[in-house]
Amino acid sequence: MDLPFVFEPVLGFCTIGAFLVIGVVFRAHFRFFQYFLLPSCLIGGTLGCICLNLKIFDLPFSLFENFSYHFLNIAFISVGLTRTKNPNKDHGTGKQILKASLWMALMKGITWPVQAIIGLCGVLVFGLFGKDLFPTFGLLAPIGFNEGPGQALSIGKVYAEFGFENAITVGLSFAVMGYIFCFFLGMPLVRMALNKGSAKHGKTSLSKDFLKGILPKEKKDIKAGTLTFHTENIDNLAFQLGLAGIIYIITYFFCNSIAQMLPPAIGKASWGFFFAIGMIIAVLFRLLMKKAKIEHLIDPGVQNRITGFSIDIMITATLLAINLGIVWKFIIPILIISIPSGIVTLLSLLYFGRRMHTMNLEHTIVTYGMYTGQMSTGLLLLRMLDPEFKSPLLLELGAYPFFVFPFTAGFMVIATLPVTLGYGIPLMIGIYAAIMLLVLILLKITKLWGPPKTFFENSKNSDLI
Repeated sequence: MDLPFVFEPVLGFCTIGAFLVIGVVFRAHFRFFQYFLLPSCLIGGTLGCICLNLKIFDLPFSLFENFSYHFLNIAFISVGLTRTKNPNKDHGTGKQILKASLWMALMKGITWPVQAIIGLCGVLVFGLFGKDLFPTFGLLAPIGFNEGPGQALSIGKVYAEFGFENAITVGLSFAVMGYIFCFFLGMPLVRMALNKGSAKHGKTSLSKDFLKGILPKEKKDIKAGTLTFHTENIDNLAFQLGLAGIIYIITYFFCNSIAQMLPPAIGKASWGFFFAIGMIIAVLFRLLMKKAKIEHLIDPGVQNRITGFSIDIMITATLLAINLGIVWKFIIPILIISIPSGIVTLLSLLYFGRRMHTMNLEHTIVTYGMYTGQMSTGLLLLRMLDPEFKSPLLLELGAYPFFVFPFTAGFMVIATLPVTLGYGIPLMIGIYAAIMLLVLILLKITKLWGPPKTFFENSKNSDLI
């Protein structure tokens, strides 16, 4: 029967929403999910992935790939539109905040190359045993771990254009492996810190409503934003989404123009940077509104909700987009590359984290959360260590994007070199090794690589490793 309207995109969106709600129910009722504080989007997305692969409902994987890609872009655009608060003097000097932000950014210059080298070496080893993998197979590990599912999908699409047929699913699989390491290794560290009383602003126990992920009735009045318009004129949410829509359209035409001017190979790769370009355009758009003295129309509270909403949708859609048949085909190389990547990332951050000048435990755990997941997972781990955000880490994370952007943009461009310029695996390993050496020199120059300190200042056991 021919339907009078196109239902598939709406059904896909509603399916994502339904599994998000199912994830909330599972988190509220099962202690396993509460212990590891798995977010509802991860729980619901995993259940949805299983149901879709079992053909319990029939929707194409590509539909959810599109949702994941577009909501990643919207999330970054919303971040760019959001005004940031000025640093509080009680949180330390501006120099200290910037120094800590720089340290977290430099850690990307350690973790990404380490994960990339492990991935590239894995491809070489599998080749020696007669299993030929696409040359960029291993590069999806640092993209998935360091950047999360959205960027893994973006670069996966680029690789797919150059003949890596299953790049999207492989990239999303590495992103999921990153989440597994984030929560199943990160959470024990958090609980160890809380139990030993080593987190400066942490509590020895987490409240039941925090574990369940549902606010109690008495906290229903917490504000999610402020009205900037009369509701008889336009709903505030509609306007805030409209701003994001304007930026999205501008970014689309900008990317399309750039792609047409560049050689076809590089032009295809440029679409993988839509999210970063969108965020830059959003920041410039907000600055123009500020100059026109209308920046107050942008409500940070609602924009934060749009960011969070987009991330929840993106992660759930990402998991629904995973074809388990393809994952099973590559499960051995994915595990062989992911396991050492996750372990070495943790050991690297424990080593350099102990040498941080202040709050080394908190910085180590939060940075580990970011470089095996996303900034949102790093924030989740921070909230457990510092539920009232009394530490300066939240402000440091506000300055962090400006320091880390050159690393992120640079690494994403480098990841496309094997397909756009034909760089071989040995050359790529050399590039990443050189970058890591440069970062080590910068850590010494900036005095962010000092003598080791204890993680557990209030504990009898002074050493973790």
